[in-house]
Amino acid sequence: MLLMSRRMLMGLSGVLGGVKRTQDVRTCHGNIPQKLERYQVILEPDKLQADWWAGAPSVVRDPGGVFWLACRMRTADAPLGLRGYEIRILRSNDGIRFEKVHSIRRDQVPIPGFERPSLLIDPKSGKFKLYGCGPWKGGPWSIIRFEDAADPTRFRASSAEPVIRPRSKTGPRDLPVEGYKDPVVLFAEGAYHAYVIGQHRGLERTYHFRSVDGISWEPVGNPYHSIMDLNGWHDFFVRPACVLPLGVGYLFVYEGSSTEWYDPIYNVATGLAFTFDLHHITDLTPGAPLFVSTTPSKHYRTWRYSHWVRVGDELWVYAEVARPDMANEIRLFRMVL
Repeated sequence: MLLMSRRMLMGLSGVLGGVKRTQDVRTCHGNIPQKLERYQVILEPDKLQADWWAGAPSVVRDPGGVFWLACRMRTADAPLGLRGYEIRILRSNDGIRFEKVHSIRRDQVPIPGFERPSLLIDPKSGKFKLYGCGPWKGGPWSIIRFEDAADPTRFRASSAEPVIRPRSKTGPRDLPVEGYKDPVVLFAEGAYHAYVIGQHRGLERTYHFRSVDGISWEPVGNPYHSIMDLNGWHDFFVRPACVLPLGVGYLFVYEGSSTEWYDPIYNVATGLAFTFDLHHITDLTPGAPLFVSTTPSKHYRTWRYSHWVRVGDELWVYAEVARPDMANEIRLFRMVL
């Protein structure tokens, strides 16, 4: 395990080093490593038009080697903030060629809209777990859970229930987090951990919750305290993307945006951080993001919602990336470790 971690860290060091070497893409977002210009398209949006997006992938590989991908499909024909119309489930034998096998539509729950799902396997039961998010019962954005299933094609929309919701105010001047969205859930160190976006006074920060059973969740530390700061290039938003075990700690992939960028709500880039204990985070890319789209539109270089999976001697990264036509698609980037 330690040997694999050294290989992984060496591979990531090569990527980080590439930031200084490549001159191909240089913007306010930083420089892009050349190896991230090579990718495979996994899923396009249902319409190749502006603001139609396929994205927010969450990927798991089952014991038989089959890849399962849950993602959010987004339409342009709805109010901003409520455009996610479907959690789509796809299956693949090789992690590259996927086919749609199931979907949960917002009207089936019902819920006004979805954002990022999180798919994983329960290490005890072997069943699949699926989390999502949306405005629950006309209220604030909350993290929802679907009933565990033996097969991802069996998740039932009607089984959705909220598991992480905003806390009630304790007084007239209390300022609790107003809503939670975009869960990143994993099992590590004997418990489930959820990293979520918390909307606090209109800003998006990163919050950490812990659970023994994946159903009842409690905040880790002070519930008002974000585990990453709004500063540097991510002074507008800072959000969780993925947590990857390294054997000597965890790579904490995060995303964010700058107050200086055009439309920083949706113009989102990605950086890297590290944690030993899953709670205290050290930013490895504080000066500039590491990943932005190499196929941008006029205004957007979005590279976000990435999920990182170790496959043999490679690191496979599935991400939602901006296209020149202002649509977003899911792409796969492969890095040799």
